[in-house]
Formats: sequence, structure tokens, C-alpha cells
Amino acid sequence: MTKLGKGLSIGFIALLVLLALGITFTIGWRPFVGPDARALTDHKFEPTPQRLERGKYLAGGCRYCHSPHDWTAPGAPVLAGMDFAGEQEPYGDLPGRIVAPNLTPDKETGAGTWTDDMLARAIREGIGHDGRALFPLMPYQNFRELSDQDVASLVVYLRSVPPVHHELPPTDIIFPVKYLIRSLPRPLSSPVPEINPQTDPQRYADHVTRIAGCADCHTPADRGEEVKGMAFAGGMPLIGPWGRPAAANITPDETGIKSYNEDAFAQAVRAGTVNGQALSVAMPSQAYSDLTDSDVNAIFSYLRTVPPVKHIVDNTLPPTDCKLCRLRHGGGEKN
Repeated sequence: MTKLGKGLSIGFIALLVLLALGITFTIGWRPFVGPDARALTDHKFEPTPQRLERGKYLAGGCRYCHSPHDWTAPGAPVLAGMDFAGEQEPYGDLPGRIVAPNLTPDKETGAGTWTDDMLARAIREGIGHDGRALFPLMPYQNFRELSDQDVASLVVYLRSVPPVHHELPPTDIIFPVKYLIRSLPRPLSSPVPEINPQTDPQRYADHVTRIAGCADCHTPADRGEEVKGMAFAGGMPLIGPWGRPAAANITPDETGIKSYNEDAFAQAVRAGTVNGQALSVAMPSQAYSDLTDSDVNAIFSYLRTVPPVKHIVDNTLPPTDCKLCRLRHGGGEKN
């Protein structure tokens, strides 16, 4: 081999090594080799009245995202007879077509052929029944905190809902997002115990707030990264058939919910109204309408502990640039 050939070979090998190191210490290898997924088990959850009742309570958010809505009607109700039958997500800024699948036990178009562990793994670990990484609009990273008993209750309840034959198109995520999301799922390797609200109220309040997904909408993100120092401070545009309202500031600041009491907060969360005025249906109050007083108050108590952030978000004004959250929302120029 000539000196030139040897030099080219060494250079090529060095380039491969640098490329491998670059991938290892940046995006990692999961986008290329697939998500980290544990093997499925044949475990089946025993249906009990207690699990059915608990599962029905927990499934409000599942019903909201996995059911088709009439977005043109007041309150955007779920179409009659279509509970849990799946829906193409209506948000206008998604990287492709994201479809929340049919969770009813229909064997042709729903989850009727999925095992209990397929459902449990999807809910808490972000791996679909077909082994793909789920787009994180499905909040499995929050649901990792669901106890083993709670995820069993959810699965038992979903098995009990009426089957609905509803064909949907497949999820189709654009490049490179469809590969990058493979880095997100992580298998659960140990049991997840329940949190007792009586003996550990603060931890339970944090848990309920995370399961409810409050931060997902109310913490602004720029290019997928949460804006530092802006936890729960609002400003994230929620674009859809309802328009482009921004999520409210729910920190205990004057520009947030400092003036709210428990009743006012419960009215906003469960009924979607503030001072008698209806909030945009982008606020999914349907998902929270059946929350118990104790759980709503737990969320409220948790939000009282987060740092207050002075951040004006006013959806009665046209969107303008905001230097704090780096997004465009009503009242943005006042910050």
C-alpha cells in the first residue's frame, strides 16, 4: 500500500472513531438501534371492583386524548359513543401526524389483541404494542410514577369499556424526530409503590401535579427544551382548531394565580371557567372534571410552593414577542 493509501486509510478510521465518539456523547445510539425496551411478560391483571373504580377515576386524561371531539361545539365534547376510540391529535405544531390509538377492546381497530403488559409498558415506559417508541405527547415520562396498582387499575378499566370499531391512520412522524424520540423510553426495572397522601402529603402533591401534566403545557419550552427559571410560568402557545391561546401563568405571582383560593382553582381546573368566563378548550378541563377535592387541593398546594415568576400572559391581547419565555403570546411585549 502506498503512503497516500495508508494515510487515507488512517484518516478514514480516525473519522469513523470521531463520528462514533460524537454519536456516543451527543444523541447516543438509540436513534439507530431502537428504543431501550424490556421484554414483555404474560402477566394478566386480575379485575376487581376496586381496580375498576380506581381505573375509571384515573382514565379521565386517557379519554380526553384518545377520543374524537367535536372541536366546533361549545366545550368540545367527545363524539357520542366514541369514548377511548382514538383520535388524530389536533395540535397545529406537531412534527407530523400523531395519532392517539383506539384503546377500546375492539380486536380489529383497537386494543383487543394487546396483552395487559403491552398496555402497561406503553403507559409507563413509552413503548407501543408494536415495539416502537411513542411520541412523548403521550406523557409516559410522567406516568412512570404511577404505582403498580394504579397501572393495573387503568388496564383493567380499559378492558371494560365498550369496543368501538374505529379505523385510524398510523402515526407518521417526520425525520429526524421519528428517530430521536427513540432515546427517550426507559424500562422500569423495579416495583413502583403507592404514595400515601396522609403520611407524605408534599410528595403526593408533587406526584398528582406530575400525573396531571400541569408542567407539560404551563412550562414554556423553546425548541423542545424547557426555558430555565420559567417552571409553570405559562406562555406556551397551544395551537389547534380552537386558535392559539397561550397557557396561563400558574405560579404564585401577582401575574399568576396568587389571588386564587382553592375554590377558584378547582373551578378553573374542573369546569374550565375563571370568574364566570369560559377558558379556551385548549385547557382540557374534561380530563379533570372528576378529580376529587383532595387531589385538586393537592395540586393547588404544590403550585403554592413553586417559585413565583412575574410573567404576563394575556390571551385577550394579540400575540407579541416575549423576552422572558422567548415565545409569542398575548401580553408578551409587557415582560
